[in-house]
Amino acid sequence: MYSDTLELAPYAERAYLEYAMSVVKGRALPAVQDGQKPVQRRILFAMKDMGLVHGAKPVKSARVVGEILGKYHPHGDSSAYEAMVRMAQDFTLRYPLIDGVGNFGSRDGDGAAAMRYTEACLTPLAELLLSEINQGTVDFVPNYDGAFDEPVSLPARLPMVLLNGASGIAVGMATEIPSHNLNEVTQAAVALLKKPSLQLTDLMDFIPAPDFAGGGHIITPTKDLQHIYETGKGSLRVRARYQIDKMARGQWRVIVSELPPNTSAAKILAEIEEQTNPKPKAGKKQLNQDQLNTKKLMLDLIEKVRDESDSEHPVRLVFEPKSSRIEPEHFVNTLMAQTSLEGNVSVNLVMMGMDNRPAQKNLKTILQEWLDYRVATVTRRLQHRLHAVEKRIHILDGRMIAFLHIDEIIRVIRESDEPKQDLIRQFGLTEIQADDILEIRLRQLARLEGVKLKSELNELREEQGSLKNLLSDEDAKKKLIIKEMKADAKQFGDARRTLVEAAERATLTQTTADEPITLILSQKGWIRARAGHDVDLSQIAFKEGDDLQQVLQTRTVQSVVVLDDLGRSYTINPADVPKGRGDGVPLGSLIEIQAGAKALAMLSGSNDDHYLLAHSGGYGFICKLEDLHSRSKTGKTVMMLEAGETVLPPVPVYLSALINPDCKVVLATEQKRLLAFPIGEMKIMAKGRGLQLIRLQGNDKLILINVLKTENCTLDIVGKRGGESKEIVHLVDIINKRGHKGKVSNISGSLKKLSEYEN
Repeated sequence: MYSDTLELAPYAERAYLEYAMSVVKGRALPAVQDGQKPVQRRILFAMKDMGLVHGAKPVKSARVVGEILGKYHPHGDSSAYEAMVRMAQDFTLRYPLIDGVGNFGSRDGDGAAAMRYTEACLTPLAELLLSEINQGTVDFVPNYDGAFDEPVSLPARLPMVLLNGASGIAVGMATEIPSHNLNEVTQAAVALLKKPSLQLTDLMDFIPAPDFAGGGHIITPTKDLQHIYETGKGSLRVRARYQIDKMARGQWRVIVSELPPNTSAAKILAEIEEQTNPKPKAGKKQLNQDQLNTKKLMLDLIEKVRDESDSEHPVRLVFEPKSSRIEPEHFVNTLMAQTSLEGNVSVNLVMMGMDNRPAQKNLKTILQEWLDYRVATVTRRLQHRLHAVEKRIHILDGRMIAFLHIDEIIRVIRESDEPKQDLIRQFGLTEIQADDILEIRLRQLARLEGVKLKSELNELREEQGSLKNLLSDEDAKKKLIIKEMKADAKQFGDARRTLVEAAERATLTQTTADEPITLILSQKGWIRARAGHDVDLSQIAFKEGDDLQQVLQTRTVQSVVVLDDLGRSYTINPADVPKGRGDGVPLGSLIEIQAGAKALAMLSGSNDDHYLLAHSGGYGFICKLEDLHSRSKTGKTVMMLEAGETVLPPVPVYLSALINPDCKVVLATEQKRLLAFPIGEMKIMAKGRGLQLIRLQGNDKLILINVLKTENCTLDIVGKRGGESKEIVHLVDIINKRGHKGKVSNISGSLKKLSEYEN
């Protein structure tokens, strides 16, 4: 039964795939053969057809765009003109194909003038794409309305897909092909044609890396570059090129002369302005701490920045430091890390292959496919020329017969009713030869012309033999191709612009000025900062019911570890802690302390500093400060606790104590048991429950811990019940092995302090 309905899913799938392939093939991706997208190919062909070759008088761009739209590209005029503008920009394409007259935009992002104002013609280098187009080298297909023919591809004499690269977004795929140096690509192609077994590493001896139009400095290591060229995908790290300009009285400045791709002087200046004069984030009334830190960092670093770019210096950015005492290396590294002076450039070698299918290709595949195309193109050119030569020889053979029998020829023509047939019958001519004889002038058969005929015939027969030899001898054909490639490289090649030298990427190791700072933590978890280390604590007030817990003197560039009483550690940046006369901010606004825990201590210093950590369950270990740092706001678990256990305040352990056999770990429990043992019995760990320090009995808990440097001392043990009471204990009397239950003290009340007795 006939039905005019169909299922939506199959129809939508088919329609989407057709649209996707239309975008992929017809708009977004370049072809490996000539490196052009369809719109670019149509622009070049239309301009060639209009006679706008190099040396011709440029015409208005609007006229060119009209020709392109009317004959070949049935899309909007903006798409054609924008593609045309890009092909004329020497800061966009490594080798521009259009010579633009007028405003064709700038590297700072300024747009081109309207097409009615600008003019254009082709550059000499466009000959690499178009010079052989009328020599039978490529196929032509009807245009969109069948009124004209357009080429399927251009007969590129060099692999333009690598020379100028391409950028485009299709449906489900995208391409980012960087530009390369013409001399290097030509050398690699020649080497591969001579020896098809060459490997990628061999080709990279010729093509070490891309070569961008604006120069720059590729710092990506060689092994990473090799991986990119092997897989056809990756990311390059590119930075600006600069020089340190030394001036009088020890002053200096940095002059940037080359920028990475997709970066402009205007963009760099805008980034610096945004950092030195920031605006509050959307929905906020004031700057956040990160913005304040960045602002101070940049203002402390840069005195002036100027854009001195002009026609003689396309890029010239001048940076003057705040002080000549700033290290130039630190100055440049900070600029690179904070701005687009250094950045990533994506590489995605996706293109239409010889099989008319989109694919991601590696460097060798690209060169090999182009060489296959070039061999096929040259073969078609030779065949086309051989056909033309043989056709001309055939004509000249007929004329030579006429020259040798001119009287008879004239008589037949004068007397015959059908001269063409009689000429064919009497002189053995073909119809083509007979038509030619009937159409030529008699003076072309004069004696002098006969000499020319013989000379031309000899030259053509010699060329015919040469062409047949080239077509039958693959080695001879390859030599011809190599000769032509070398000639093109000699004519159009230039020096590499982009430096290739591996280096470490710029990282911002210091986000703020290195200054002394004091952190003040309250018992209820409020934290504030004061500049310097000479803080008068008597002037510090707290909220009602709150009091001082800890004061930590550190520096703004040193991270601070916060340890809670349930065994997790967190890291905060001192520069993020607000300064001022207020009560500060809750510690929970800087880190996410676990439920039920409270801040126990703040630690800061060298990563190699050691601390003794213990908990009320009688276990503990020694760890480095670097093991306590956490990247997450939620912190990380350092001590493994059981229910009801809490962490004791950490005790610093100096390196000298770790190697001193007389140094002792001293412990006291809630039930007034004391134990001392050599610190050598402890273990250095990054995290865990630790070793058993003292054997607890019943519900006893470890409550005090300290590290004493020598056993020849007495202990000052302070207890509290109403008033303070003390007991003097000789250290040697409580020394035992780690893990023992210790000795009972006679102190009254709960233990409060455990330290060396001071006489």
